[in-house]
Amino acid sequence: MASICNACRYCEGFCAVFPALERRLSFAEGDLAYLANLCHNCGSCLYACQYAPPHEFELNFPRMLAEIRGASYRKYAWPDPLSQLFERNGLVVALITAAMIALFLLAVAYASGAALFSAHSNRDGAFYAIMPHAAMAWMFGIVFVLAFVALAAGAARFWRDTGEKARDFQSPVPLGQASLDALTLKYLGGGGDGCTYPQDRPSRVRRVFHHFTFYGFMLCFAAMCVATVYHYALGWQAPYPLASWPVVLGTSGGVGLLIGSAGLLWMRLRRDPALGPRQSSGMDAAFLALLALVSVTGLLLLGLRETAAMPSLLVTHLGTVMALFLTLPYGKFVHAVYRFAALVRYHLERSRPLPEIGSE
Repeated sequence: MASICNACRYCEGFCAVFPALERRLSFAEGDLAYLANLCHNCGSCLYACQYAPPHEFELNFPRMLAEIRGASYRKYAWPDPLSQLFERNGLVVALITAAMIALFLLAVAYASGAALFSAHSNRDGAFYAIMPHAAMAWMFGIVFVLAFVALAAGAARFWRDTGEKARDFQSPVPLGQASLDALTLKYLGGGGDGCTYPQDRPSRVRRVFHHFTFYGFMLCFAAMCVATVYHYALGWQAPYPLASWPVVLGTSGGVGLLIGSAGLLWMRLRRDPALGPRQSSGMDAAFLALLALVSVTGLLLLGLRETAAMPSLLVTHLGTVMALFLTLPYGKFVHAVYRFAALVRYHLERSRPLPEIGSE
């Protein structure tokens, strides 16, 4: 199938996949994983393809890449036994989320007893009357480090499989170009008019929802970082005033994350099933639903933090955030890591001369 696309080249202006494809006359397993993770699954090439069904070739390039991409998630996952979490990922995410909420509920009930059902004034440390700060910090700190290590190990495996050297990843120009592509979602343009997603009409809506999701996530992360400085460097304890930086950043991020994840989930439900296997749809939906749940519980906690609902909302929010951290290396989030690495490699390749015919 890749050889047919390489010979045709009608779609070479759609995204980075086709220029990368044209640099190859044969395709090793690492090359296919690289191309698959370079793909944004916008679907434009499927609807433009003269060899797509009902042609006898039945060429469906984005679906093939989606299947390879899913296999790459399992192949590069670390540690190896946890790669099975990609199977039936939606059920896994649901069970882990329920388990984390139950765990925090038990921990809070043990630590604070009746405080779980009481209203709390908006004073410094009110959250920690429900659950000690040290317990929160240690639990989330350990899980965050484990998730980061697992993601980094998977990225290193992917990079090694592409045949590139570790030091090449740090090349300033390709790294900067890849960062700009990722931050602007350059290749969700579908050749200029937008993605043919969720159906066969071009639209820029998916790009907009992706921006809401990504920058919403980053604002929430920034809020967490600022709150950490407030607590440890300045000695200020949560909950913080509405006009404080952690609340402003977190609220903006939560709203953006909710709009983006809900919008992408809506588009996912309307997506042409020809674009990918059912398993990838379940993985995407589970990740987006968890992001939306984190946003909703966080915003509700902010709005109701001086009521008797605060303790139960705090437990639910902490449980969903913990579930998000735990599942990051074994769900849809890994596509961001591998896609960024693929973009770095793409720009590395562009800086090199084209291989001579017969050199592969």
